[in-house]
Amino acid sequence: MLEKLALIALAGATGTLARYWLSGLVYDVAGRDFPWGTATVNILGCFLFGFVWELGGDRMLLRSETRTIILTGFMGAFTTFSTFIFESGAFLEDGRVLPALANVGFQTIVGFAALFGGLLLGRML
Repeated sequence: MLEKLALIALAGATGTLARYWLSGLVYDVAGRDFPWGTATVNILGCFLFGFVWELGGDRMLLRSETRTIILTGFMGAFTTFSTFIFESGAFLEDGRVLPALANVGFQTIVGFAALFGGLLLGRML
């Protein structure tokens, strides 16, 4: 059990660093007028979640314990839902309803598409 907890913690640290690096890179390229860094991480996270879930499901290409470590540790730290909600709320607090709705709509719709893309890719392997 201690080994599993240590692996989840290590995966979480890795997910945190990956989130920090990727969102920072996207913000450096795209600017900060819209939360593209958070959107990129969330959409990629949805895709990866679907992919890993499928690999560990009926396909059994990942052991159940490995899937748990990846999804709980890495993905739990990598995805940024709380930041997504905070940034959307900040738009609303500033009276910027359209960017708030665009942010919520974009990340939700494309996130679902990415999830199903990950599931499809996982099924193809």
